This record gives sequence, C-alpha cells and structure tokens, in this order.
Amino acid sequence: MTIKERYKRVLDYLQEQIPIPETELVYDSPYQLLVSVILSAQCTDKRVNMTTPAIFQKYPTAEALSKASFDELFPYIKSVSYPNNKTKHLIGMAKMLVEDFGGKVPMTVEELIKLPGVGRKTANVITSVIDEQPNMAVDTHVFRVSARLGLTKHATTALAAEKQLVQHIPTELIHKAHHLLILFGRYMCTARNPKCPECGLKDICSYYKKLPKTK
Repeated sequence: MTIKERYKRVLDYLQEQIPIPETELVYDSPYQLLVSVILSAQCTDKRVNMTTPAIFQKYPTAEALSKASFDELFPYIKSVSYPNNKTKHLIGMAKMLVEDFGGKVPMTVEELIKLPGVGRKTANVITSVIDEQPNMAVDTHVFRVSARLGLTKHATTALAAEKQLVQHIPTELIHKAHHLLILFGRYMCTARNPKCPECGLKDICSYYKKLPKTK
C-alpha cells in the first residue's frame, strides 16, 4: 500500500464514520472560540463548555475581557486545568486584541501566535475552523492516531507530524481532517483500550499489527 493509498483509505473511512467533523467546543464568534481553545489546553471540551457560558455572559467581547482583573476572572476559570496561567493568558490576549487588532481575532497563524496563551496548535484550530484554512492542528489525539495508522512516520513532535499530514492530505480536506482524527481518537482510537475489534481500519493499522493476538 502506497502512502497515498493509505491516506485515501483512512480519510474515506473517517468521513463515512464521522459525517459532520467539527469542533465540540460551543461558540458563537471567533472571540468565543479563541477563549474556548485557550481554555481547552490539557482540559476536556466538556469541561470547557461547562465553564464558558458564564465567562461569555460576563465578558461578551474582547474589550470587556481586557478590562477584567485577575481576581475578577479567576473564579470563572478555577475549574479548568492550569487556571492561574489561563486567567493571565486570557486577559493578556484580550488586551492585545483590543490594542493591536481593533478587538477582532486575526486570521493568520503568524498574527495569532503573538497573542498570550496562543501557540501554533491553537492558531491552526482558529484559522481552520473559522476560515477553513488548510492548517492542521496536532493535539494528542491527532498525534496518536496518525502514528498508529501509519500516516506519520518517526514524527517525534507535533510540528513534524503536522508537516507530514499537510503534505499528504488533499488541501481542501485539511480543515476537516483535523476534526476527523480528533474525534476518531477521542471515541474509537483512545489512548487506553482502543476499540480495535470495532475498527474498520485495523487491517492497515500499524498499532493493531503489533498487538499480541489471542489464539
């Protein structure tokens, strides 16, 4: 099987299994998505979605959030992981949005990564979800699934995996492929106890081939 055939097989299967590949974060604007993605680092989308409604009600715009103090914002965020850092990042992000970008979320990776709390993965999420740009955000699910299915080889960093994936996935599918791989990793190809017997890709899966087979 060539690498091109492997990618086609995986993408065809995932699109069949996941007809609506989209983020599970709940948002109504680029600003809300940016806040949600910053909060989602090493935290579940479910927890973030429980946290953000109160934040968005209190701080409906970047300008409103930019005026918050640490002590005012922290109680809204204390239930997510790393609340101290994320409180500082959100306030700093909002201030920079207002001062440097007129309160609007920029739509280039280069501009987004200037914002506090925004790394390459977050910038790729924002631009691919909001603007359908061909940017591949590699989180722990994407990294794991891609390696197991042989889509990436010897990729030891998220950036290395991203470069391999973008090279082989059709440009028009990249913004969808991010969610296909995440959702597949979240519900089927889980870190622990993946549901290999139920998976239609086990015949080409590098991970499955290495599992000890029961007689």
